[in-house]
Amino acid sequence: MKNPSLFLLVISLSGCAHQYTMKLTNGVRITSSGKPKLRGSYYYYNGPRGEQQVIPQSRVLEIEPSSMAQEENKFKPAEPKKKHWYWPF
Repeated sequence: MKNPSLFLLVISLSGCAHQYTMKLTNGVRITSSGKPKLRGSYYYYNGPRGEQQVIPQSRVLEIEPSSMAQEENKFKPAEPKKKHWYWPF
């Protein structure tokens, strides 16, 4: 590589582009364009249009990178048991 400073610049800029998912106490998930920063008892994060948003720390359950965030399994009702010809009910 002829110019190592260009390589270091590319590596340092690529780390800033992560999206994070915050799960709130009411089950809502919020995606931010950077890691939310805790100042006092509030989390500050960039919203979807780039504006700065604020949310109280007491409302946030967990913060994780969007690549690790998984959709929770929704409740699936059990299927009724199969009836056999020899079982009357």
